[in-house]
Amino acid sequence: MNQENQFQNKVIIDKEVAWDKSRVIMSKTNAFGIIEYANEVFVDVCGYEDYELMGQPHNIIRHPDMPKVIFKVLWENLKNGKNFHAIVKNLAKSGRYYWVITDFDIARDENDVIVNYFARRQAVPQEVIAVHIEPLYKKLLQIEAASGVEFSEKYLIGFLEEKKRTYVEYIKELIFEHEKSQAKFSNYAEDEGEEEEEHRGFFSRLFGR
Repeated sequence: MNQENQFQNKVIIDKEVAWDKSRVIMSKTNAFGIIEYANEVFVDVCGYEDYELMGQPHNIIRHPDMPKVIFKVLWENLKNGKNFHAIVKNLAKSGRYYWVITDFDIARDENDVIVNYFARRQAVPQEVIAVHIEPLYKKLLQIEAASGVEFSEKYLIGFLEEKKRTYVEYIKELIFEHEKSQAKFSNYAEDEGEEEEEHRGFFSRLFGR
């Protein structure tokens, strides 16, 4: 059974996977997105066994609620050798979902050709998803269904232009501001200079780099 048929036959369940959100999901693919390694957290969260994942395209876990334009932008950046932080809703084998934010290392051969992508994924605060990401993604999906990916991308560009942010800057700001608002992050620096420094190093801190 190919990946497309697996996807079509999968029953979608509107429930989140229960997982330890302090842990990091890691995988390695070749330049074409074929899975070559998945860590234990990946296996535990997605519900597939190692042997089911190896050699499969990474979109085996793509959720139908995800707009195609987000993956278009993500792959355009990766193929150009640029890391990209995207918020993604993934589909577990059970039909349940889990949300993550991405981080990549890009490996090249001696001829500077990209050969592998090493991906880290961590959980995203539910408030950020519910208030900001789900409404945006639903709008993008509606546009894709009515007018195609081209106009979904045009809408996304306009949305970000209004925010005066790139996609990655917008995502960073959402999570950063959420963390500042939480009591466990109450020790965030009040000094404007220190806060700006923390903002610049946000993804390094988030992914423990």
